[in-house]
Amino acid sequence: MKKRWKVKRINKELGDVLVRELNILPLTAQLLINRGLVDADKAFSFLKPELKDLHDPFLLKDMDLAVERISTAIRRGERIVVYGDYDVDGTTSTALLRLFFSEIGVDVGCHIPDRLRDGYGLNAGAVKRLAAEGVTLVITVDCGSSNVEEVRLAGTLGVDVIVTDHHEMPKEPPPAYAILNPKQSGCAFPFKGLAGVGVAFNLVMALRARLRSSGWFTGGEPNLKKHLDLVSIGTVADIVPLLDENRIFVSHGLRELERSSRPGLKALMEAAGVRPGRVDAGAIAFQLAPRINAAGRVANASMALDLLLAGDHQKAARLAGGLDMENTSRQRIEEETLKEALAMTGENPSDRGIVLCSKGWHPGVIGIVASRLVERFARPAVLIALDGEVGRGSARGVKSFNILEGIAACGHLLERYGGHRAAAGLTVARERVEEFMAEFVRYMNSTLTDDDLTPEIVLDAVVSLDEIDRRMISEMDALSPFGSSNREPLLCLQDAEILSTEVVGSRHLRFKVLHNGVSRSGIGFNLAPLHPIQGEGYGIAFSPFVDEWNGTKNLRLRIKDVEGACKLC
Repeated sequence: MKKRWKVKRINKELGDVLVRELNILPLTAQLLINRGLVDADKAFSFLKPELKDLHDPFLLKDMDLAVERISTAIRRGERIVVYGDYDVDGTTSTALLRLFFSEIGVDVGCHIPDRLRDGYGLNAGAVKRLAAEGVTLVITVDCGSSNVEEVRLAGTLGVDVIVTDHHEMPKEPPPAYAILNPKQSGCAFPFKGLAGVGVAFNLVMALRARLRSSGWFTGGEPNLKKHLDLVSIGTVADIVPLLDENRIFVSHGLRELERSSRPGLKALMEAAGVRPGRVDAGAIAFQLAPRINAAGRVANASMALDLLLAGDHQKAARLAGGLDMENTSRQRIEEETLKEALAMTGENPSDRGIVLCSKGWHPGVIGIVASRLVERFARPAVLIALDGEVGRGSARGVKSFNILEGIAACGHLLERYGGHRAAAGLTVARERVEEFMAEFVRYMNSTLTDDDLTPEIVLDAVVSLDEIDRRMISEMDALSPFGSSNREPLLCLQDAEILSTEVVGSRHLRFKVLHNGVSRSGIGFNLAPLHPIQGEGYGIAFSPFVDEWNGTKNLRLRIKDVEGACKLC
């Protein structure tokens, strides 16, 4: 697929200031400027994220109400249940609250709905069951913002609900006792990009402070820093911006994860082949999170929660092995679904949106497959899994378009929907499926332009291969953790010579590149269709890295794209 290459404009004047103030390379200064960090103090804070820079949790609207209600429930010995979502963000949030309450001597219950039976968010049946069991306070994590009727039902049954969530708020908020969501109207919390687990951690910080002031802690109080391993996993997995408070959480959380003593996380890393000393955001996103997610997608998310809470190494190893098997099953189902979806889509879809439906699809994988279709065709995609009289759908968007707006434009045809800019979920009655599909495609055809559907490769700078050295890579690494809104730096070689290519593992391509008298090896993931490619005059988009193997370190290129004539660089 042809992509549009764009290079960030160099600002030498600002760059010179950062070079002088921070003692960094000009390229590093440009990378900071590209991320909007033009002030030396802010750039320094970005390079050295500190826990002291976390925001006051009481800036979250309703935080006072929430901690007061929870404190009252603790003093009275009320039955409290944490109600989470079935994805990584939801399970890590649930585990976080359960562990914190256990540390302060309070026993709370946990409930995670079944994706297939209960669907997303608060479930009316579960609310009735919890009320019948004597529960008087439910704390939601990573869900609840759109559950107006379910929260209202809880109130009629004598159950107070505190919603902690990060999804977009509906026009009518739920009638909860308190709502902690930085995206709600009137919330003064300065950072709106928290994951659900980030909101939960702010609740824990505020609750610890309130209990401290009331004299609850006669001995030592909980060390919250050790819980940042869970916060980092949930934050990275939910693809929220790795900026501001999230950057602090993940930076410190990765260090906690490297030395984590939790049997569950240690067993999970072993099952995923992740060495504790080499944990980064990529290891979370591509190795740990998919295994945690697999339980909620094709099995039951309580299995993942049990792993995160496991205190026994033998039990943890058994659960981690089970999640590994579920992940393998998920991959198989995903590949089968993708094959069917591609057959339905065809090679060159003419419409500017893709919407597909099938009775045989598993609701747990359609979101992943929708993402794969977006990557392949650069079009918003919705996949609907039909089960009886109801269809459950997952939607994924392109960078230039808010997919939730597209779904909302067809909202009159849906039973319910929710999500955010990049991803959304929906429920549609069987008799409205065809009408929704047609309306969605019509809306996309009338809204999106060719520019919207042309993927962009944004390059941080044009460099020469002889510039790439250990210091440069070390300073680039200081910009990590990389992820949403803080992508790995992408550099450009102009007029490079590709000496050779070799297919690796059927999908990837190993390169040998020559530029300005220096040759380097590189790997291009999913670039095997380019093989064979050889000759001069190529533009190469890449990220440099140090490859360590058997104690030997070599500079390599992680190649993202190749242009026959790099005119746009």
